[in-house]
Amino acid sequence: MMNVVTPFEGIGASVRRKEDLRFLSGRGQYTDDISRPGQAHAYLLRSPHAHARILSVDTAAAKAMPGVVAVFTSADMAGLGGIPCGWQIHNKDGSPMAEPVHPVLATGKVRHVGDPVAVVVAESRAQAKDAAEAILVEYEVLPAAVDMEAALAPGAPALHDTAPGNLCYDWQIGDKAITDAAFAGAHKVVKFETTNNRLVPNAMEPRAAIGDYDTTSGDYTLYTTSQNPHVIRLLMGAFVLQIPEAKLRVVAPDVGGGFGSKIYHYAEEAIVTWAAGKLHRPVKWTCERTESFMSDAHGRDHVTRCQLALDAQGKFLGLRVQTHANMGAYLSTFAPCVPTYLYATLLSGVYAIPTIHAEVKAVFTSTVPVDAYRGAGRPEATYLLERLVDVAAAETGIDKVELRRRNFIPTDAFPYQTPVALQYDSGNYFATLDQALETSGWTGFEARRAEAAAQGKLRGIGISTYLEACGIAPSAVVGSLGARAGLYEVGTIRVHPTGSVTVLTGSHSHGQGHETTFAQLVADRLGVPIAQVDVVHGDTAKVPFGMGTYGSRSLAVGGSAMFKAMDKIIAKGKKIAAHLMEASVEDIEFDRGTFRVAGTDRSKALAEISLAAYVPHNFPHDELEPGLDETAFYDPKNFTYPGGCHIAEVEIDSETGRVTVVQFTAVDDIGRVINPMIVEGQVQGGVAQGIGQALLEHAVYDSAGQLLSGSMMDYTMPRADDLPPVGVATHATLCTHNPLGVKGCGEVGAIGSPPAVMNAVVDALRDYGVRHIEMPATPAKIWNIINAGRRPMAAE
Repeated sequence: MMNVVTPFEGIGASVRRKEDLRFLSGRGQYTDDISRPGQAHAYLLRSPHAHARILSVDTAAAKAMPGVVAVFTSADMAGLGGIPCGWQIHNKDGSPMAEPVHPVLATGKVRHVGDPVAVVVAESRAQAKDAAEAILVEYEVLPAAVDMEAALAPGAPALHDTAPGNLCYDWQIGDKAITDAAFAGAHKVVKFETTNNRLVPNAMEPRAAIGDYDTTSGDYTLYTTSQNPHVIRLLMGAFVLQIPEAKLRVVAPDVGGGFGSKIYHYAEEAIVTWAAGKLHRPVKWTCERTESFMSDAHGRDHVTRCQLALDAQGKFLGLRVQTHANMGAYLSTFAPCVPTYLYATLLSGVYAIPTIHAEVKAVFTSTVPVDAYRGAGRPEATYLLERLVDVAAAETGIDKVELRRRNFIPTDAFPYQTPVALQYDSGNYFATLDQALETSGWTGFEARRAEAAAQGKLRGIGISTYLEACGIAPSAVVGSLGARAGLYEVGTIRVHPTGSVTVLTGSHSHGQGHETTFAQLVADRLGVPIAQVDVVHGDTAKVPFGMGTYGSRSLAVGGSAMFKAMDKIIAKGKKIAAHLMEASVEDIEFDRGTFRVAGTDRSKALAEISLAAYVPHNFPHDELEPGLDETAFYDPKNFTYPGGCHIAEVEIDSETGRVTVVQFTAVDDIGRVINPMIVEGQVQGGVAQGIGQALLEHAVYDSAGQLLSGSMMDYTMPRADDLPPVGVATHATLCTHNPLGVKGCGEVGAIGSPPAVMNAVVDALRDYGVRHIEMPATPAKIWNIINAGRRPMAAE
């Protein structure tokens, strides 16, 4: 008889994703796939104006339309609370930020194109949409405040009475006096200004929500496209609907991408849930793509001025940063923390900068609210810093790689305390740099540049050495900084009588592969084949209170909670095993599925222990309860700090100005790698989004607040032929404060890639005297530079 070799499925194995069969065969269950018996359909009438006073809303004609069940306006929802903000920032003087009410339906005024004014509920979506067109709204159009500088100017149109001058907050971090002194003694000061362009997330699945109400129990259920259902339940139940949490269940089924845009509590979720209670029937809303552009929270949108002080050897002495960050018309759930504690605290990057002072003004404008988008503040910080270092290299004449090396945090300096609050626990920036330089063929680039020039192409190479912070924590610290929620995670490990395992996690999967990687943790620790591991998430009725998925926290925080729960399983299992084998608990060893008496051949499999736990005929009843089901919460001691080096190589067609990324190398330190194949996919996806920001994507408003890039016809998403092969490699230094040693990989691709690409574009145009180009580097921008009436500097 042949021995069957079981393949290794634990930590470090490239196991194929368990969930992919469901998705690839079309059997995923997304919110729009759900139909509740007797459901009606909602459609929202949205404002066509960026800023206007609502004088009247006439719904009579709409109510008379075929199939219409009800029409609701803000007057009908007067008893609801506003949509809450989950983070409070304080101004320099200690006063709290301006926090205007964010009504579920616009009340009194509309403040951006797409602001919801009324909702129609009908038997079909088409009937609801037709009826919405019959609603007559009389507006008094007001001047819009679109541009941040204009919004802050004296006499600018005020969006909110409670936010004078359209200022949300004026915040700072770092010691200004020490930083000023560093600049006073500097050999060289490099000045730089840049804009981080506004982006529209555009997940493959548009948002959707279904509200349901049980008339017998008074319980509500919301099915929604969410990254954190427990947070939605807390915010919507307690603050908007004002009902006990126990009366509200939130279910987030399969979710087709989020990138941050599905973290937040949106008005539509409260509307359909409230309407279901009023109408005593389910109400369903599904977003159209055009609606997504004007209702999903946008990302980025910073304008920054900064200065870098250097000594005569090119060592960094200090950094000054002044940023205006766009909040849009209202405060989205976590918007205030993105340009502060997720941006300014990362301004040291991978560099030993002795002193930093940053000031951030958050501004209300007549635009869609802005919140976290893949990377959330860290891409903005990295882009600023890595473009600034390249500009400093050009101005000082120091090679851009050498300038980075001179200023890296030494490998023996960890833990390293930055001047902007964070303390990095581990890293080796020299190693990832060296590996990326070798893999990308950096030293052979000039030959490739010459070859491209012979073909009439401009070729450039760009580098980005980055660092980010993941697994935002700990709760006590972020609470002191304004967070209105805990940032721990929960994990339950339920070993069934026959030894199979169910994992219940507060982390939510929307493309990351959790059903596979979490199962791999169980396979590695408990020795259970991943086919016998079920992962349950996304349902507040099944999972203990958890905080969801964002900020690359799932493994570092959610996985660590699971690890702690498995420790409890093993500890209890040892007591049962000791009883069964008549040994001391101290003599029981456990290794991947087997409990063994140390130094003997006596052993019990996990399945034998679990059966004894549930069929306790021979069981230590005097000290243990039956069952093998444990729950643990994990509240991190610190952020985790992934970092690395990305190198992009581009070619520019001088006839058209089109930029092509011909090669991309990503070497990332994400700590311990659980599944290399999933890591590679995560990095490649992030790089695709980073290239999209660098070269293609930009949400553009006109002066009246109309979104000019409001559809796929105008907002350019990267396609497969816009992307190069992405070489992905890792170099691990382990996180020192979580049990898995992991750091997070979901956002690194989107953080390191934009400055690498833009540095390469500037390098390709070096002979044209180009110092900086704003993202996106569109063909029109590049063509205008090339054809600006100047010959290349080398030819002059």
